[in-house]
Amino acid sequence: MISLKSPREIELMRRAGRLTAQARALAGSMVRPGVTTHEIDTAVRKFIESHGAKPSFLGYSGFPGSACISINEQVIHGIPGPRKLKEGDIVSVDVGAYLNGFHGDCAATFACGQVSDEAMHLIRVTEQSFWEGIRFARPGNRVYDISHAVQQYVEANGCSVVRDFVGHGVGAKLHEPPEVPNFGPAGHGARLMPGMTIAVEPMVNAGDWRVKVLKDGWTTVSADGSLTAHYENTILITDGEPEVLTVAED
Repeated sequence: MISLKSPREIELMRRAGRLTAQARALAGSMVRPGVTTHEIDTAVRKFIESHGAKPSFLGYSGFPGSACISINEQVIHGIPGPRKLKEGDIVSVDVGAYLNGFHGDCAATFACGQVSDEAMHLIRVTEQSFWEGIRFARPGNRVYDISHAVQQYVEANGCSVVRDFVGHGVGAKLHEPPEVPNFGPAGHGARLMPGMTIAVEPMVNAGDWRVKVLKDGWTTVSADGSLTAHYENTILITDGEPEVLTVAED
């Protein structure tokens, strides 16, 4: 069942979303050559916990990190560890924070130093596809109106959308109904209603859309080894324009 949030719950989700976005920004500021993914993860965990919250991902279904940190061909669910970032890497950081009974969830892909034109194009297309999608995040529309807009924009720019993983509702649980794919026909899916809170998260490959999960059971990579990027925010469906809840500003 899709949860419609009350005004009080929405305010609590704004607080969780703000903290989550601040953690994402902190992680992004650390992306530079020589920094390990473990160092980024540790900083994210300490930051979230210092604000009286818990990292949403830590221990979730056994995940060992506080942030998912995925590099180059890694789509999502990269496990933090001793790997050092290198000049030219692109680094996707997915963060969640659980505060006062509610989750925030957001992600972005950051350039490590100077990156290739292909990599920068991919990062920009992925982020812009989110904004193209949420143009349709209005009451009365359907979830797949968002999905279709994301797919159309991504494919028009020579990239592909991952099909095996999708966005989702967010609230008291990290993953709630409805699923929010990044592909599909407009006019399908759950009808959008004020009070719905969903994570819209394009996962975009520079090459083919197919992916595979590595032996660690978490790290998901593009099947053809192409670069991949991720961009996500938690949004609120309102009576008019959608509100992005994962914003770092007060």
